Amino acid sequence: MSEHPGIPVPPAAPEGPSAAPAATTGPSGAARPDRYKWVALSNTTLGMFMATVDASIVIISMPAIFRGIHLDPFGAGNISYLLWMIMGYMLVTAVLVVTLGRLGDMVGRVRIYNLGFVVFTLASIALSFDPAHGGAGAVWLIAWRIVQALGGSMLMANSAAIITDAFPAEQRGTALGINQIAGLAGQFVGLVLGGLLSAWDWRAVFWINVPFGVIGTVWAYRSLRETSTRQHARIDWWGNLTFAGGCGLLLVSITYGIQPYAGHDMGWTSPKVVGGLIGGVVLLAVFAFVETRVAQPMFNLSLFRNRAFAAGNAASLLASIARGGLQFMLIIWLQGIWLPLHGYDYSQAPLWAGIFLLPLTAGFLAAGPLCGYLSDRYGVRYFTTGGLLVFACSFVGLLLLPITFPYWAFALLIALNGIGSGMFSAPNTSAIMSSVPASYRGAASGMRSTFQNSGMSLSIGVFFSLLIAGLASALPHTLNAGLRAQGVPAAVAQHAASLPPVSTVFSAFLGINPVQTLLGPTGVLKTLPAHNAAVLTGKQFFPNLISAPFHHGLVIVFATATGMSLLAAAASLLRGGGSGGAGAAADTRSASASAPASRRG
Repeated sequence: MSEHPGIPVPPAAPEGPSAAPAATTGPSGAARPDRYKWVALSNTTLGMFMATVDASIVIISMPAIFRGIHLDPFGAGNISYLLWMIMGYMLVTAVLVVTLGRLGDMVGRVRIYNLGFVVFTLASIALSFDPAHGGAGAVWLIAWRIVQALGGSMLMANSAAIITDAFPAEQRGTALGINQIAGLAGQFVGLVLGGLLSAWDWRAVFWINVPFGVIGTVWAYRSLRETSTRQHARIDWWGNLTFAGGCGLLLVSITYGIQPYAGHDMGWTSPKVVGGLIGGVVLLAVFAFVETRVAQPMFNLSLFRNRAFAAGNAASLLASIARGGLQFMLIIWLQGIWLPLHGYDYSQAPLWAGIFLLPLTAGFLAAGPLCGYLSDRYGVRYFTTGGLLVFACSFVGLLLLPITFPYWAFALLIALNGIGSGMFSAPNTSAIMSSVPASYRGAASGMRSTFQNSGMSLSIGVFFSLLIAGLASALPHTLNAGLRAQGVPAAVAQHAASLPPVSTVFSAFLGINPVQTLLGPTGVLKTLPAHNAAVLTGKQFFPNLISAPFHHGLVIVFATATGMSLLAAAASLLRGGGSGGAGAAADTRSASASAPASRRG
């Protein structure tokens, strides 16, 4: 590996299991059997799976949660509660993983990881005992979701570094592939779990974490131990503050940008949103300046001089933006249009949407570990770039799919999407983690997670905005004409059609009958002939009405996702080193990084 200017070089030390497969010696001098690596992998995979399941389990459970705390999702200002329950968790994980990864380098990766299990489990218990209703109940859930995200960030930031320390280079891709795919699959397993558990009791969505959290915590404290040399350093307070402030302002502004503002469909013209975006960019620019001036930065920008590290993270960010909003678009497509047209009740649509998305998870699980294993032998570039091209092709297929698609075609395309994502994610993680010195793996893991989680948060704002913009151009006229054709008075139809499209989108997202939501409070349905009222609130009227405007929005969304995927493939292609195996290269880099300064250069 080339020199890393500005990176302090630790004393030479064996790099974990690669020094001797049968038994190695950690910093404490204690023998570390080869089986330890499997203990580390299994525990960190459980931690990653838990943390990512909770990023999505609340999404599908939102209707039951809102009913459980007696909160009308369409009351004045209540859309903010809904968005913060979803986005708050993602925002915290995007902002904190770098800091917590760097802290793991300094005080011990296993120590921070284990503490993450404790925090995550305690927050899950608190979430299930929400003592309030209405807005106060929502604030309780949002606050403890943020605490839960803190624990999840500790797990995410250090799991890849613990695995990289424990495994020899020739097995690292396989191990990281299993861990990475568990994390990605957790996002979609959470959708199914949320549907099943919330049908029983909304609190069970949080109860499910408790036994696994307790087992994982006890197991981690008993079995995991530090196998890397700690790096004694000072905390970069200015770097931490400017980074957290900049990322936080950007992501909070995006969250409010999705919401209506002063008669507009979205809030992108709000002074608060515009000021937050500008302030976030300024703070991140200050952060970049600070990191080039401090002796021990939290976000070591010199790592980006390494082409493999820079290209891998750029590809990860772009792929996350393309993938992140996909599940939301597919859920709305299924719940708002396809499932009602195929005879499913709106109240059951969230559960079935999760079930019908299982091919996406199956694609992840099939491709991830296999491609991680193969990339150890044949190099990462062909798998990462090829996977992203497969990923892009799946978006093209979804773009061409009719709005009332045959399910076999939909299942094939989302399985292809999962396969492409699995082909990319595991080898890309292995390449990023193997490209940095051993003493910086915690920070590198945090930086990798930040790009991935930030991409997820950004994509929701980007894709929702594109979808709502597409709906706004056609939905009002279509909805007005359709309501009037069923005898709804012109004034009422015009008012319903003039409401922000985001209300219609979230109505479908929550599995609520949109026409009932729009017209129920007006009392108009009671004055209409029984046949007309039945047509308006039936399973066919609204899906048929919205299908053309919604498809217009989907075309914009999937075309953008295709472009993002192709850009990610181009970034991945720039990493170089596609022909050799990852293991040998990683060993060479690690040896160079851990050699004493007097012997290098």
